[in-house]
Amino acid sequence: MHHIPYTLERLGTLMTPDPTDPREADGVLNPATVRDSSGELYLYPRLVAAGNVSRVGRARVVFDGDVPVDVERLGVVLEAERGWERGVDHGGVEDPRITTIPALGLHVMTYVAFGPLGPVPAVAVSDDGVDWRRLGPIRFGYVDELDTDLNLFPNKDVVYFPEPVPGPDGEPCFALLHRPMWDFSFTRPQERPPLPATATDERASIWISYVPVAAVEADLSALTRPVGHREVATPRFGWEALKIGAGPAPLRVEEGWLVIHHGVTGEIEGGAFVPQANVHYAAGIMILDADDPSRVIARTPEPLLVPETADETDGTVANVVFPTAIEPADDGWNVFYGMADSRIGVARLRRL
Repeated sequence: MHHIPYTLERLGTLMTPDPTDPREADGVLNPATVRDSSGELYLYPRLVAAGNVSRVGRARVVFDGDVPVDVERLGVVLEAERGWERGVDHGGVEDPRITTIPALGLHVMTYVAFGPLGPVPAVAVSDDGVDWRRLGPIRFGYVDELDTDLNLFPNKDVVYFPEPVPGPDGEPCFALLHRPMWDFSFTRPQERPPLPATATDERASIWISYVPVAAVEADLSALTRPVGHREVATPRFGWEALKIGAGPAPLRVEEGWLVIHHGVTGEIEGGAFVPQANVHYAAGIMILDADDPSRVIARTPEPLLVPETADETDGTVANVVFPTAIEPADDGWNVFYGMADSRIGVARLRRL
């Protein structure tokens, strides 16, 4: 595999919960970003209220030079208003990723609807970053060779590429990365669906799916009906031992598509991963082939960002750095990430 000539260096904490706002009582984290037509940058943090109820907020980013240093809160743009976003004793819209897709003239938000069936990925779109309209839950098209239905499994970390890429048959497609969760604990484990026939690992891994450009041009809601599902990357190194997932929208660089991803280690009980128990989230990079983004051509064997500061090691979930957004800066890119599921930090991605 090729060498990855990039570094990731933290710049500081950008956003902490407002103690006077009950919507932020349990943290602000895992933001998306949008740059408007005037060049202003806006942050879309996940706001967590008591009871683990999440909303997507909006805030203007304040800079010192090209370094984000503060935010001006502007309210909420998305909350659990639909039945499929609300469970009996839980609910929320979580962990937004936003990709600006010039070919569509739209900002495309993927988020996790934590509803009656658990975490289900969904899509909303906006012309201006202020008003968002739902396209609905993502329904993965049936592919016979998988020998199962991807919709039987919870799925997270969904993010679109910013421009069309070649699909499995070479047709221009809007592609999305996602992370099906095979280790989901069903009420009756004997009814757990089989893994896809093409899956090579039982741990949660990064997959790619495609939507033909022609289908989206005919009907925008086709963005929620991807097909051509393929496994991209599975946990490979020690810092990814439990699972991996994609972070910000893939970034086109000279080597191909740069993907910042997270890797997770933690406790195992009875052969199963214990959610949020003594976990450790770190971040690294992989490069996908420009002509076939289902193929990894480079990958960092060691993480580029690990929990070290107090804001990253102490919080709602300790020892978490979780990148979710990336924006250009003077000498690289600003990467926005969740810190211990409680705050939001910024790091600088630079090319060596």
